[in-house]
Amino acid sequence: MASAPPPMVSPASAQASLSFSCAGHAYSHIFEPIFFIVALVLPGEFGMSYEEVLTLIIAGKLLYGVLAPLAGWLGDRWSTVGMMAVFFLGLGSSAIAAGLAPGPFSLAVALGFVGLFGSIYHPVGISWLLSNAIDKGKAIGINGVFGGVGPALAGLAAGFLIALWGWRAAFIIPGLVVTATGVIFLVFLARGLVVEAKIDRKPEPPANRGDTVRAGLVLSVTMLCAGLIYQATQPILPKLFEERLGETGILAAAGGVTVVYLLAGLTQILAGHLADRLSPRRIYVAAALLQIPMLIGLAYASGLGLLVVATLAVVFNMGAIPAENLLLSRYSPPGWRGTTLGLKFVLGFGVSGLGVPMVSLIRGSTGSFDLVFWILAAAALVAALAASLLPTERKSA
Repeated sequence: MASAPPPMVSPASAQASLSFSCAGHAYSHIFEPIFFIVALVLPGEFGMSYEEVLTLIIAGKLLYGVLAPLAGWLGDRWSTVGMMAVFFLGLGSSAIAAGLAPGPFSLAVALGFVGLFGSIYHPVGISWLLSNAIDKGKAIGINGVFGGVGPALAGLAAGFLIALWGWRAAFIIPGLVVTATGVIFLVFLARGLVVEAKIDRKPEPPANRGDTVRAGLVLSVTMLCAGLIYQATQPILPKLFEERLGETGILAAAGGVTVVYLLAGLTQILAGHLADRLSPRRIYVAAALLQIPMLIGLAYASGLGLLVVATLAVVFNMGAIPAENLLLSRYSPPGWRGTTLGLKFVLGFGVSGLGVPMVSLIRGSTGSFDLVFWILAAAALVAALAASLLPTERKSA
């Protein structure tokens, strides 16, 4: 007997999927900033140095990036909604376990599981989102806001929870929220309010093999360059703001970083809308080109001008994400979208993470970030040139 066709995705189900996907994106990013706030008080709790405390998250960070392709493959081969349920319940339970950890080893193990379950979201959640969306770029843009705002709010929330009830509450309470979301998700799934989406609600014509291979090679280069810029800029901006925004020191650094990433996150809605209405390929090339003068400007700007240039640099870097995800979706081999998104995550958060030691090495050798910004500008130029080699635009169905 032939198997039943997959259920059709209704507008209500698509809206519920967008809501859960946005919540998942925020959750996937909150526990790292929570840990870095908690790490400020753990030396006194565990009798360790601050540097030793920071090593407790290394396994979790590695698993967060390395396991993304496997998570995407399981979503492709088994079930996206099943993997999303595992994500919510596993991540929440692991965070609670971190809050209950009696010592550093058990905390490191719990954080490892936080990374393991956290690795599920990007390849599976975004693939699921794309399957359910009509305006795919707009959906990715809205989703991107939650990925940016979540970590900023998590750091503030962790500070308040530590002040009120201690460091364990900073893990346990968010963990309970994530677990509760997983339970609600299961209820929605059981009632058919969210469904498996094996067929896109708005399918696109399949790419031919030549275009798929060509786009895969090009996007590997562009994603590595974009990831390098993002990973290197993150640790630079706080120090740059502290040095060049006046006499307020750490307050200027914290405030400047908050402004930059909040505005960059919010502009992803506009970037997603443009990716739906215009050519994602052209937007991708333009975003890379516009980063070049901004990155060079960061080597020399100061005061309010520095804040403006930094904001534009990050806006153009993050603004390329909706177009990038649309291109990945368009040129992914049939049935392999989640795996493809997982490989993107390895490039964007794994290999390109070498940008952090690069920053440290150059800063230590030269005493400034100027050479770093010129290298990043060169990476943006390489990304723009590579993106121009993407296959010509195809009409959506």
